[in-house]
Amino acid sequence: MAEEIVKPAPTAESTKRALYCHPSAKPLSEITYERYDRVSSGISEFDTVLGGGIVAGSLVLLGGDPGIGKSTILTQIAAHLSKKHKVLYFSAEESCSQVKMRCDRLNAGGDDMLLVNRTCIDSLESELDGVEFCVIDSIQAVYTDDLSSSSGSVGQVRECATKLMRIAKSRNITFFIIGHVTKEGALAGPKVLEHIMDTVLYFEGENCENYRILRAVKNRFGNVSEVGVFEMTGEGIIAVNDYSGIFLSESRGEEAGCAVTPSQTGNRCMNVELQALITKTGFGQPRRMSLGVDYNKLALLLAVLEKRCNLHFSSQDVYINVMGGIKLNEPACDLALCAALASSYFDRPVDKFTAVFGEVGLTGEVRAVQYAEKRVQECVKMGFKRVLLPAKNMKSVAKYADKISVVPVLYVGTMLKTLFPKE
Repeated sequence: MAEEIVKPAPTAESTKRALYCHPSAKPLSEITYERYDRVSSGISEFDTVLGGGIVAGSLVLLGGDPGIGKSTILTQIAAHLSKKHKVLYFSAEESCSQVKMRCDRLNAGGDDMLLVNRTCIDSLESELDGVEFCVIDSIQAVYTDDLSSSSGSVGQVRECATKLMRIAKSRNITFFIIGHVTKEGALAGPKVLEHIMDTVLYFEGENCENYRILRAVKNRFGNVSEVGVFEMTGEGIIAVNDYSGIFLSESRGEEAGCAVTPSQTGNRCMNVELQALITKTGFGQPRRMSLGVDYNKLALLLAVLEKRCNLHFSSQDVYINVMGGIKLNEPACDLALCAALASSYFDRPVDKFTAVFGEVGLTGEVRAVQYAEKRVQECVKMGFKRVLLPAKNMKSVAKYADKISVVPVLYVGTMLKTLFPKE
């Protein structure tokens, strides 16, 4: 339960004033376009996820588990922006001395960055004279005197975010807001704030691993399917531009159960490896486990392989994993998933220089997918020698026939005969 102060009922005088005020609505033909100038954050992957850079006057929410690196990456961005712009770091969780220690550890310049250590959001407006960018660390640690509830409650988080939105739109100040996400799914997390923010980013990864993935789940100024890859080092968080070492294993092509598919995320394409493991079940009910691929999609493709290709999984445990923590939600990964399952079933590896993509229907037909040209182009760039794709996409990729072997596939059985002719 959360206690919130309810505003008093409007008086008759205020109601009458609202009815007779001058209308502000305009016809669509009289509305002019606003130009959104973008500013680089200093980290290429972060700019890509935002849609090309930071938009002035926007609210960017960065959510993630505690200790994932949210404060680290925003400290680096604030230090970079402070070289040409006036930046304020509003720290409610750490003292100014702790923020300075982090800047020194990250070798971040930021000598002109302003620091303030307060928890009351009402005192922020007096500190924003001439400020262009402001970091709030974090939204769960600040409060407003307008509500009597404690900081971090649903009412406090929503009210503080509303005040920041009013300041951002009226004074054209860009706010970076940090929001914690607990494993229990606390109500005061970013889910309460998503409808207020212009951009919502999620920072994901395991604390025991060096790689982090930044996802955009809402973006009013860019694509919501973008994914950024970062590496946590002793000198801070750096962008990763070469994904081959993250999403592709070194033993690819030597062990059975691996298949590579070019996945389209936002405006770019990257090759991702799917891994499948099939073992004999030790219990009456076979087990199915999927990481990075929808469980229902796995069950559907297993049924297609069993019905159309005579592969029996009724007494087999099936495990699926996507390398690097990537989540494949597009239907273009269906054919690669079937290839990985068949490779583990036959215990025969797929050639390491072969990529597969396409959508699989319940009849076993391989359907055409979007961005086929970009997928084949990525395979050519990464040095692949053969790619299996839907036959209906052959026309758009015919120009790459002299650079890579393009194999059209009409049914799943055709793909299996091509990859495993002896079987």
